Amino acid sequence: MASSPQSATMAQGATLSFAERRRQLAAACIGNVLEYYDFIVYAYLASTIAHKFFPSDSEAAGLLASFAAFGVGFLARPLGGIVIGRIGDKSGRKIALLITIFGMALGTVGIGLLPTFETIGIMAPVLLVVMRLIQGLAAGGEWGGATAFIVESAPEGRRGLFGGIGQASIAASNLLGSVVVAFIAGLFTPQEMQDWAWRVPFLLGGILLPVGVYMRRNLKETPAFVEAQQEPAKKEVAKHDLGSPIVLLGKAFGFTVVWTVSYYIMLSYMPTFLTKQAGLTQSQALWGNAVALIVLVLATPFFGWWSDRIGRKPLLLACCAAFVILPYPLFSIILSGASLPAIVAVQIVFNLFIAAFSGAGPSALSELFPTHSRTTLMSTGYSVAVAIFGGFAPFIATWLISATNSPISPTYYLIFSGVVSGLVIWGFRETAHEKLR
Repeated sequence: MASSPQSATMAQGATLSFAERRRQLAAACIGNVLEYYDFIVYAYLASTIAHKFFPSDSEAAGLLASFAAFGVGFLARPLGGIVIGRIGDKSGRKIALLITIFGMALGTVGIGLLPTFETIGIMAPVLLVVMRLIQGLAAGGEWGGATAFIVESAPEGRRGLFGGIGQASIAASNLLGSVVVAFIAGLFTPQEMQDWAWRVPFLLGGILLPVGVYMRRNLKETPAFVEAQQEPAKKEVAKHDLGSPIVLLGKAFGFTVVWTVSYYIMLSYMPTFLTKQAGLTQSQALWGNAVALIVLVLATPFFGWWSDRIGRKPLLLACCAAFVILPYPLFSIILSGASLPAIVAVQIVFNLFIAAFSGAGPSALSELFPTHSRTTLMSTGYSVAVAIFGGFAPFIATWLISATNSPISPTYYLIFSGVVSGLVIWGFRETAHEKLR
């Protein structure tokens, strides 16, 4: 009997050479950079968006509204994780990754084209929220789909390295967004930024779309996915060995808390914090953030590689401990009138610990789930935690400062996240040297 095209594709996926695995990794990472650039650039323009879409007599109220709209995009992520994750588990990782990149581009370009409050009144913030919801749906399916794809494409003994490189590509998207916005802010006057130049970083998302689609349309399915499809009996074994879906979702949720809080406080919110509380210009804050992000991008693959050798838990627990111990004293240095180099040095210290978690995290979380439901469960557990704790992290940090009248108060949120995730991860078993199930 002749084999079907799907069977032929599966057979190819099951026999990937090392060179093909590297191409898979490169294509997924380039898509990650483009897609997360689209999602994160909003945070770097929060102050301008507050002025254009949420005019208010109170600067703090406008900024809170802007960050609330930022957080709304995260509320859609669990739904995107469930729906697109299910597509990834049933029909393949490739089609899910194509869906996410089209959805993200639609939301990003939409924001760049929206009329402002001055033009259409209340419909402006309403449409902005709709665009953020579209972005959130895409992002909800992207992280779990891309992470599962990358880790499943890795050779045995290199899942940490491949997962770390994949996560570094997400950090690179933050770097790209920071550099683009910093460049635009330096190229145009503050008035031009307010009038129209703020749209340029969003519209670039549409230009980048064809690149991401081209890279992803030629992907092959992963060996682990092919094996899971061809051996349905293995599903029951995986369920029995790894635990119930509810327990696994709870572990993924708790695991993600410190990761997402540290990421969105230290990377997305920090430029705004530095301009509002430390007296830096927007350009200084963004370029300083870019320097710290370069360290994060370079260090994350190293920590992923290291986790393949010493295990995931030591790095993950070290990060949790760091975000309990370090935030208060290091934020105190920032707020003491420190110089720009000193502030950047503080950011680099934080980013090294985020890199330790980001290097070991993708493989550790992927190893928690069975292949046949990995994308759905991982996307859902991760996205719910990101929606609750990460997406609203800038909003919560801004609210804490306003409510307590203390700019040091965001550190309490970081400390809380380190305690929660540390307790959850302490109970994990080490999976670095086990076969992916």
